[in-house]
Parts: sequence; C-alpha cells; structure tokens
Amino acid sequence: MNVSVVLFTSDLRVHDHPPLRAALGRGHEVVPLFVRDPAVARAGHGAPNRDAFLADCLADLDTGLRERGGRLVVRSGDPVAEVGAVVREADADDVHMAAGCSGFSRRREDRLRRALEADGRRLYVHDAVVTALPTGAVTPDGSDHYAVFTPYFRRWSRERLREPLAAPRVVRTPRDIRSEDLPARTDVPTVSEGLADGGEQEGRRRLAAWLARGVDAYEEGHDDLAGDATSRLSPYLHFGAVSATEAVHRARSRGGAGAEAFVRQLCWRDFHHQVLAARPDAAADDYRTRHDHWRRGKEADADLRAWREGRTGYPVVDAAMRQLAHEGWMHNRGRLLTASFLTKTLYIDWREGARHFLDLLVDGDVANNQLNWQWMAGTGTDSRPNRVLNPVIQGKRYDPDGAYVRKWVPELAGLEGPAVHEPWKLPGLDRARYDYPDPMVELSDGLARFRQARGKDQGA
Repeated sequence: MNVSVVLFTSDLRVHDHPPLRAALGRGHEVVPLFVRDPAVARAGHGAPNRDAFLADCLADLDTGLRERGGRLVVRSGDPVAEVGAVVREADADDVHMAAGCSGFSRRREDRLRRALEADGRRLYVHDAVVTALPTGAVTPDGSDHYAVFTPYFRRWSRERLREPLAAPRVVRTPRDIRSEDLPARTDVPTVSEGLADGGEQEGRRRLAAWLARGVDAYEEGHDDLAGDATSRLSPYLHFGAVSATEAVHRARSRGGAGAEAFVRQLCWRDFHHQVLAARPDAAADDYRTRHDHWRRGKEADADLRAWREGRTGYPVVDAAMRQLAHEGWMHNRGRLLTASFLTKTLYIDWREGARHFLDLLVDGDVANNQLNWQWMAGTGTDSRPNRVLNPVIQGKRYDPDGAYVRKWVPELAGLEGPAVHEPWKLPGLDRARYDYPDPMVELSDGLARFRQARGKDQGA
C-alpha cells in the first residue's frame, strides 16, 4: 500500500481537515506528522501559554487519530529535514499540508516543495484549512488584497465556502515510524493560572455550546466587559482545533443577528490573513507609515513597564492587562482600549505592545495580533488612524457598574458603581484607603502629545 504524509501545522483536528481527507482519499496509509520547529522560538513566537495549549491540542489530536486506528508522529527539528526523514522512512509518495499566510509559513512551504521535488516526491498545499476562504480568493480591481474591511466583507459574504468535511472513520498509519513522546502541559513552566484547556474535543464542545446558548446575545453583548459574552473560541481557531469554515457554516445555519455578528468577526480573521499574505512585512513594519517618532528612553520604559503590570492608574486598562496575565486571554474590547492607551495616550511603539501580547496570548498569531495592533496604532487598515479611545469613557460605557474592574483590580473592590473608574476623584481620606496608583498621565496631555506627534489636530 502506498503512503502519504500529512503535515499538521495550525490545523490540529480530524474534523473538516482537507489535507487528511485528500491523503486518505488516495487509498493511502497516512503518517500524521507534527514537527516541533525550534525556529518558532528563535523568531520570538514561542510562549509558555501557547506551548501548554499546543500540548493539549497534540494529545487530543493523537487521541482522535488512535480512535480511528492511526496515531500522531511527533518530531523536533527543521521541518524540511524532519519531513524528509519521515518520507524516506515510510517510503511516502507525497506530503499534504494546509496553506499558511505568513512569510515564515510561505518560506517553509517553498523549501519543503523544493526538497521533495528533488527527491521525486510531491507537496500538496490545501487552501481554506486555516481560514474560511483562501487568502487570495477575493481581490479588488488593481490590487492583490483588500486594504479596507467593509468592501472585503461584502465580497467575502457573497463567496461560496467549501462544505465542511466529516472526520474520517479509519486512519491507517504504518507501525514502524518513530515518534517522540507527546509534549505535556505539565512540562511547561510559567503558564498563566487561568489558561483554558486546549484540544479539538474541547473546542467543538465550546462551539456547540456557544451556538446553542451564547451567540443569540452576541450582537448586543459582545462589548460588555463584565458580561464576558464572547465565544472565547479564538485559541481553538488559532491552533486549528476548530475549523473556521465549519464555524461559519454552523453560525449561518443558526441564523439571527448574533450569529451574523459572529460571522463578521470570523471574516475579520480572514481579512487580516489576506492582508498578511499579501504584505508579509506588516508583521514587523508599518502597513501605512505615519512617520511616528515613538517615545523611547527611561521614562518611556517605565511607562511601558507600568502598562505591562497593570499599574497605569486607569482601572479598566489595568483590569484588562491583569486578565491577560492571569488567563493568557483578553476580552476584545480590552484589547482595543489597552492598545489605544499604549500607542496613542503613552505614544509608545505598537511593536512593544504586540510583543507583550504575543508573550502571553494563547491565541496570539502574527496575522491577527500584529494587524489588530497596527489598526489601533493607526499604522494599519483603520480608516480613522488618529482615533483615540478614552479609557474612562470606555470603562463607564462597557463596564458601567464596574464589575469587570473590581474582579481584576481587587484593590478597588470596595468602590461601588461607576466611581471605580475614577478613584483619583475620591476625597483625600477616602482616596488614601486604596493602594492603587494615580493616573500615570493626564488624558488631555497624552492626547495633545499624540496630536502634535502626528501633526494632526483631530481625535475621537
């Protein structure tokens, strides 16, 4: 019997998996392979929370494959070298994998294709595995990608998605292919205490529960910080434990305003992937430069440190940063306002914030993290690049009774109602009761500094 290798990357599932189904459809035995690439850590993209979640996903993927008669083979090293070694050990005809969008993943595909072709083998790269639509499926006239979300969303919404694929019933894997032991979450140090469990089984459970009970309230409640009315599916989408294509299909079948709003967020994910696929340098460079001269030096370093630690003196900012540290995840509204505060109010380089988020976020991928940061910094695709989110107004609007702040900033738990958003306004003796810093900068001063730096007398 002939053999194919299926190289898993950001698609750690057995349901709706085109590369796996294509390999099995050829009547081949299959070697399901995951390569732990040390270049990921060397490039600064390794993080304990993602390593721990990855360990859960790999264990769950191995379980799913074993239930079908197969198993996961794990190797460590350069992916091209390790895939080549497995191909030779199994005498495989071909390799199947999901298409990536980053410069890193594209270079890996190119290297692997050349190496396999030199050895008389073939590489099949499958689209719409990591994203709902292939990254280059829709393009505007005169450009290789959409730079504005709304027209992209209109086109994306009219496209026909491929149908989700059922999980295979049987996976036959050669017995004599060597595998390393699976990594374990317990072997990863300094993992956030509240990190969620990973894996396809958990992801599918959450998706089903979300569509059954949570999505209907999403349109009205997705910005409610204390209500926590988001799907929390982003880590499972990032690791491919949940298929974006299947999620869109199931949400559309559910129907309603909440499901439509959820699908729109899934489209944002595809949008950022197609931007990065066309402009891979946007992972580190301004997509649209504003010629910023970001603050540097000791004072800026101290401000950055206070922001990271959740000690800015603005309670909703600090609450969001502490949620990130505890859970390895942050509410989307919190991501927006903390990014605005760092880049617009403190006028510190968006790359510093993006790096800190990547150090902690379990869902931190290059496309969504970097391009969301650029959107908020005004160097990305936002049509209002100089908008500034006021953290006091944002706190009162999206955490009106202060429950989110009191949960994550326990120093202020004794303050009731919206007063928790402005503790510096308390009378002297009352203020002294709370071990919480005063604001590190006046919002008006930060806004004036930003406007001067950008040469714009506008904001929001």
